[in-house]
Amino acid sequence: GKDRIIFATKEDHETPSSAELVADDPDDPYEEQGLILPNGDINWNCPCLGGMASGPCGEQFKSAFSCFHYSTEEIKGSDCVDQFRAMQECMQKYPDLYPQEDENEEKEKLNKDLEATPMEASATKEEKRSS
Repeated sequence: GKDRIIFATKEDHETPSSAELVADDPDDPYEEQGLILPNGDINWNCPCLGGMASGPCGEQFKSAFSCFHYSTEEIKGSDCVDQFRAMQECMQKYPDLYPQEDENEEKEKLNKDLEATPMEASATKEEKRSS
């Protein structure tokens, strides 16, 4: 399959790592490009993606986002449901990395915000009348 198992020995861990860390390159041509490159491709290195293109669900994110970006359907992205579902299923396996607000909590928060707004507006009207 797609996965490969590698066993590390004690000796493997005793030798210093040969991995090279690449510092941020101030001359990186993709850094200042934004999400979409001049040729129309997606800039997976864009900081605006917040690291979503890497990590355990990076491939699913790339698949879903690419599908949406290149979608030519009348309702853009309507042909990408399977890719977005796969991404969501992956993200649910890693709740610490991809926190999701509970739908009920989100609705309650929205309702409280909506309820608070008219009261604040009427309270300021009352204050103006009493002064």
